[in-house]
Amino acid sequence: MMTDEFPQPNQGPGVTRRRFLRTSLAGGAALLAGKSDVIFGAQSSTTPKMATNTTLKLGGDLTVNRLGFGAMRITGQGIWGWPPDRENAVKILRRAIELGVNLIDTADAYGPETSELLIAQALHPYPGGLVIATKGGLTRPGPGQWVPNGRPEHLKQAVEASLKRLRLERIDLYQLHTVDPKVPLEESLGALKQMQDAGKIRHVGLSNVDPDEIARARKIVPIVSVQNRYNIEDRKSENVLVYCEKENLGFLPWFPIGGGGGLKPENPLNAAAKAHGVSVVQAALAWLLERSPVMLPIPGTSSLAHLVENVAATKLKLTPEEWKAIDAVAG
Repeated sequence: MMTDEFPQPNQGPGVTRRRFLRTSLAGGAALLAGKSDVIFGAQSSTTPKMATNTTLKLGGDLTVNRLGFGAMRITGQGIWGWPPDRENAVKILRRAIELGVNLIDTADAYGPETSELLIAQALHPYPGGLVIATKGGLTRPGPGQWVPNGRPEHLKQAVEASLKRLRLERIDLYQLHTVDPKVPLEESLGALKQMQDAGKIRHVGLSNVDPDEIARARKIVPIVSVQNRYNIEDRKSENVLVYCEKENLGFLPWFPIGGGGGLKPENPLNAAAKAHGVSVVQAALAWLLERSPVMLPIPGTSSLAHLVENVAATKLKLTPEEWKAIDAVAG
């Protein structure tokens, strides 16, 4: 089972960042606010043409900019409890919106509960067009512990609790955090469908699933997105990305930076970062954005400086040769 209980720092090696930020930050929010919607399924993962759309639509009615913010790291150490500097977490969330981010991804398990509470504290009343995506189905008995719970009664209670913490009447995107091996997937999704029918969920998404599980889920309730681990070195979910492209589903890669900080100097990602005067993290995000028109990275950070850099990566355009060289790297 894939879970995100072991996040890594959102930092790359000490590649010079200032030159890129001076020229690109001013345009970051403008790019994120662009009107270029994805035409789902127009390009497959096998085509060499790189994605250029700046937005995509989830469920046909939620237009989101193709770089979101993952709100897992605004919690305490080990994704447990409150952060040491709660005001800093609030500043990061507000700055993300100022920079043009309009999708924030969280989960009831982050903290637990504290990530959702901080989002409401920082951003409620929410600006128009902001999509809050949360998840349920993983419980936290203690630090470092992530236990699946896909029982229908638990998921219904989880939705109600997230609504209360986020101060929402309806959650735009509610994702099943993982498949509980002890509970039939159909029962878990049936509960979410009931909450959707009750008007408490707008769209349903999945996380940590394979193509067969997505197909089974779609027989129960419409699915608009999938969130799996995916980055330059870890492409075990390549078949899921291909499925999402074919079936018009958004793909939210978690742990999108991967192990870039430990790459060898001759790695093409490092070479591209050096050529553009940016960090390896920025180059990795640029590669993801160009990788597929349905890709929606959600990098998270507890640093304002790194948040600014992440958003600035939306302006970076790799050359076709750089992109192909990086694409050839796989763990």
